[in-house]
Amino acid sequence: MRWQGGRRSSNIEDRRGMGVGRPLAAGGGIATVLVALVVMLLGGNPDEVLSNRTRGPGGDVGIGGSGGAVDPAQAQLEEFVSVVLADTEDTWPALLEPLGVRYVEPRLVLFSDAVESACGFQESAVGPFYCPMDQRVYLDLTFFRELARQFGAPGDFAQAYVVAHEVGHHVQSLLGISERVHGMRRRMAPAEANALSVLQELQADCFAGIWAHHAQRQRQVLEKGDIEEGLNAATAIGDDTLQRRAGGRVVPESFTHGSSAQRVQWFRRGFEQGTVEACDTFGAASRGR
Repeated sequence: MRWQGGRRSSNIEDRRGMGVGRPLAAGGGIATVLVALVVMLLGGNPDEVLSNRTRGPGGDVGIGGSGGAVDPAQAQLEEFVSVVLADTEDTWPALLEPLGVRYVEPRLVLFSDAVESACGFQESAVGPFYCPMDQRVYLDLTFFRELARQFGAPGDFAQAYVVAHEVGHHVQSLLGISERVHGMRRRMAPAEANALSVLQELQADCFAGIWAHHAQRQRQVLEKGDIEEGLNAATAIGDDTLQRRAGGRVVPESFTHGSSAQRVQWFRRGFEQGTVEACDTFGAASRGR
């Protein structure tokens, strides 16, 4: 994937190394609060003091809010994610404008081990996720290592697909889809609620394909084998594949994200057609397609 030198998003929020559930970073206290107030009065950003972050000459985070060191090997991944996020920011506004929806850029939170979001406390084991309540994508960069080693889905475009999928959930939130699905799921039996969750996830896969379609058409970011990497990632994290890897039997009624074949189908559909209308997974399900 041709991403080096691309515009970096200003919507990256780095919480790696920060403690979770503490109002102040380790080593803080009343003195830290007073310094932060002084910084604010002088026109500075008090968050830089409260989070206890120090940056090197290149702007990379060296110390997290808890005083823990951030792995320097993640520096390139951080830049990559920032460029991919910026590319989604350049893609979605023009697609949503004809629908009467203004694109509000989400923030992407980098974290390590665990994080507190408006949707509650989450550990890295849950994987990347989007919280509609604070319009943030949450990502522990070590997930990409697991994607390559444990799921057999390496490659930069496989990683870009993950980011684009979570941004797809943000688009669903802006379109009002997430709120409607949430309201419907609360009134459903577990099996029906899971089926609706699958349709929402498949639509986010399709939206990731839409991003890839327009990123290639407008900025020629794809290289040979990139789409195969994305399809491989979609296959690797299908519910049926994950259930088989866990040594259990495949139980479609328990699916929450869709089968490997479904995820590939909808990502490919978004990539080939490039329109929001092409990603109506809910309508397709009602028509039995």
